[in-house]
Parts: sequence; structure tokens; C-alpha cells
Amino acid sequence: MNINVYTESTPNPATMKFIVNKLLINGSTDYATRESAEKSPFAKELYKFSFVNGVFFASNFVTVTKTEGSEWPDIEPILKEFVKGAVESELKVQEVEQATDVEFEGTETEIKIQQILNDYVRPAVEQDGGAISYRSFDAGVVTVELRGSCSGCPSSTITLKSGIENLLKRMVPEVTEVVSEAL
Repeated sequence: MNINVYTESTPNPATMKFIVNKLLINGSTDYATRESAEKSPFAKELYKFSFVNGVFFASNFVTVTKTEGSEWPDIEPILKEFVKGAVESELKVQEVEQATDVEFEGTETEIKIQQILNDYVRPAVEQDGGAISYRSFDAGVVTVELRGSCSGCPSSTITLKSGIENLLKRMVPEVTEVVSEAL
């Protein structure tokens, strides 16, 4: 199979999506630090570049966060070539594949919230190179975790409040607010 890699900017100027024509992982996984990448041969290799400050995988793409001071025009071609070679040589994203079945737990309201996040919000957030995870629901407040390009993105607060919060309030009357858990 001939591997093609193309890039797509994200709302976060510090991140770039490197999209390939092959499934890399079912679900998503975030390697926000060099230390966390120890169990991912692919992420570990990416972190060998001094300008890589974060690595996030989902379906057919890897989102790379660059270090401050590095410029995309300088590093994008290097990363594009690396990603192409890594995918061609079948470098693993994870040593052990994670289960892909999505199971929701909790009260009827919590399950409804998780279902909405999975069905409506997750695909949109992944389009921007990020991921969202449900953390909790307590006294009307939904807590989520934003990863990948969404972590530290200047527009993530707007997405969280204007998009996700409004959607959940409309679909689940018990929801009064959505907040993001700090990483």
C-alpha cells in the first residue's frame, strides 16, 4: 500500500494534524509528555525530535504539538516524511492494543451525557485533531477532559462553552454547566 500523508492545521496554532490513508489506532491516545510515550514506539520516535512537545493519535492521524520557537514551515516537511516512513514500516502506536468497545456507566443521565459526547462531540473534536473524555457529572456540572490539539488551544474555551455546553443543556435539561478538567 502506498502511504500518503497530508497535513491540516488545527484551531490550536501550536498543533498540526498529520493525516494518513491508513487506520493507525481504534479510538485515541494521548502522549502529552516524553515520559508517557514510553509504551508507544511511534510516539517515542517522534519525541526524539527536539521540536516535538506533544503527540496525540486518533483513527487515521497523529496530531503533533510543536515547541515554542519552532516554526511549522521548517518542521512540517520533516515530520511529514517521518510519519510516512513510520506508517510504511508499521511502527506501532501502542505496544498493546486497547479494547475499542465503548461502554457507558453511571446513572441514566450520565449515560445520556456520555452518549451525546461520543456521538456528536467526539467526531467534531477529532476533526480538529483533539479528543474529549467524559470525567463526571455532579450537581448539574459536567466535567470533561480535552486532549490533543484541544489541550491548551485558545479557542477550546469557546468550543466548550458555546458548543458543548449549549448542546448538552439543550439535550439534557439536568446539565447547567460544562467545565474542563486541567491535565
